[in-house]
Amino acid sequence: MKKMSLRTRVLTGAVAAAALGAGTFGAVSASASAPAAASRAAVTADASDRNLQQSAHLTVEAATKAAQAALDAAEKANQRVTVAVVDRNGNTIVTLRGDGAGPQSYASAERKAFTAVSWNAPTSELAKRLEQAPNLKDIPGTLFLAGGAPVQSKGAPIAGIGVAGAPSGDLDEQFAKAGVAALGR
Repeated sequence: MKKMSLRTRVLTGAVAAAALGAGTFGAVSASASAPAAASRAAVTADASDRNLQQSAHLTVEAATKAAQAALDAAEKANQRVTVAVVDRNGNTIVTLRGDGAGPQSYASAERKAFTAVSWNAPTSELAKRLEQAPNLKDIPGTLFLAGGAPVQSKGAPIAGIGVAGAPSGDLDEQFAKAGVAALGR
């Protein structure tokens, strides 16, 4: 068997790569040009499927309104806090750090909001549950201190508001509830 030169091997590899690329491009192009009506029909069929579930989400505008209301309530009480609003999955939608809020307040506010939405309960109530189930505090991302409040739609949690930085969790939670109340206005 004769050994191929470097030039022949490079050219052979380039031709093979080009052929593979052309085949891939053709397949992608063919699937991208499927009629729009067919894809709409698939979505319509899936929409009636009992395996799908619709959920409510706060808009950025609503989350900002709630966070600002909580921050305003804290400022009215001369408290320097951070406010975080998270979605149902615990992803941060908006965070407002008030002037002079401590550096630890940012992470604490997010964790309180996450905890409130995860259990659909104010974090002050959840902190009481630690007496019966002390391992709850070991769940990553949670913080079982007062200052978090869930946002609900039809009784289901859709977001959480967490406030941190006031000298007591009761104040933090009062401000978080002011944020929730602002969504009803």
